[in-house]
Amino acid sequence: MTLQPAKTMGDTDWFVHDRFGMFIHWGLYALPARHEWVKSVERIDTETYDKYFKHFDPDLYDPDLWASAASEAGMKYFVVTTKHHEGFTLFDSALTDYKAPNTPAGRDLLKPMVEGFRNHNLRVGFYHSLLDWHHPHYTLDTHHPMRDNAEYGAKDAEKDVRKYAEYLHGQTRELLTNYGKVDILWYDFSVGRTEKFAGKGRDVWQSEQLIQLIRSLQPHIILNDRLEIDQDVKTPEQYQPREWVHVDGKPVVWEACQTFSGSWGYHRDESSWKSVTMLLQMLVDSVSKGGNLLLNVGPTGRGEFDQRALARLKGMGRWMRLHSRSIYGCTQAPAEFSTPQDCRLTYNPKTNRIYVHVFAWPFRHLHLDGFGGRVEYAQLLNDASEVRMLERIPEESYGQMKPAEKTKSLLTLELPIQQPDEDVSVVELFLK
Repeated sequence: MTLQPAKTMGDTDWFVHDRFGMFIHWGLYALPARHEWVKSVERIDTETYDKYFKHFDPDLYDPDLWASAASEAGMKYFVVTTKHHEGFTLFDSALTDYKAPNTPAGRDLLKPMVEGFRNHNLRVGFYHSLLDWHHPHYTLDTHHPMRDNAEYGAKDAEKDVRKYAEYLHGQTRELLTNYGKVDILWYDFSVGRTEKFAGKGRDVWQSEQLIQLIRSLQPHIILNDRLEIDQDVKTPEQYQPREWVHVDGKPVVWEACQTFSGSWGYHRDESSWKSVTMLLQMLVDSVSKGGNLLLNVGPTGRGEFDQRALARLKGMGRWMRLHSRSIYGCTQAPAEFSTPQDCRLTYNPKTNRIYVHVFAWPFRHLHLDGFGGRVEYAQLLNDASEVRMLERIPEESYGQMKPAEKTKSLLTLELPIQQPDEDVSVVELFLK
């Protein structure tokens, strides 16, 4: 029996079926091109940072190309930064002048993006930062660019963070009113207290009232966990959980958010890019533990996905074309089926099939404990070629096995000696 998270307010049925989405971090930080936190890391004041606002001109921006790249990679939804911590909005907010229409871009950049992705049958998600290093009433905290500036800090007492909360709620209303149906709202993030600065959490954001507003405007929406009040989905960031994520001992809907490299925004000189194989293994690993993968792209200042990102999206798309049924509609396998070494199992409860994802190709035999007498047929998923099943353990394998494994519950698959030319090979098991 597979784990079943309890129902929440938002509609997560489609979410746990589709499993794979695109994160997009895009803002003024694409111009310095050295991390989306550049304003904070380098302690850049607003006047200096304003040069990026004056020169933001994504003349090659074509959201249809973005959507096509996501769709061809096998992604089924997207989440874009409507506003990151720098405070700049991609959309035409009536509540600020610090927005895309007032840059050389000269227009709302969110609306055509939403339309483009919808045209490619991807669901729509908005990321909105709770932090705002530009707003006049956003007070200092441990992440603020001016945290070490005494002159700036002396004016902090004059600020009214309640006015910022009103602004935050107002922009949320705009996003959930002016862009049609929004499937996901992804906030980021609450700030911890330090010796020097007060934290910012549910009281500052007025999270309870904000959630009420969101649910009243779009009751179906999936809302994440970063308002310091858990809602529909947990969001582990830049790591893969060891098992299905639990809260208070119970399984929950969850989604790992990961980057191609070490940065979320476009980073020209970042070199630790993950391979297609590693990215696919992260996707498989998430689904094998009942979770999703939200994989990030940071577009350039001219409005394009760079070639490193496009190459990886194309590579994942090639694999997904042949193997997507081991991802869509799949979840963690029932507990009675043991996962072999260097493998991950996913399970489709509707078709009653288990998928063995082989991360390290063995020599000839793959032993599956708990599968004996349970499998009707086995095949490689990439080409539907039969995989022979041996209910009797080959004698040459005895020495590799513990005595307890020499049981009728064991099924041995006889694999080709040479691995198929796939980043991750998959055996499809049709259960009886």
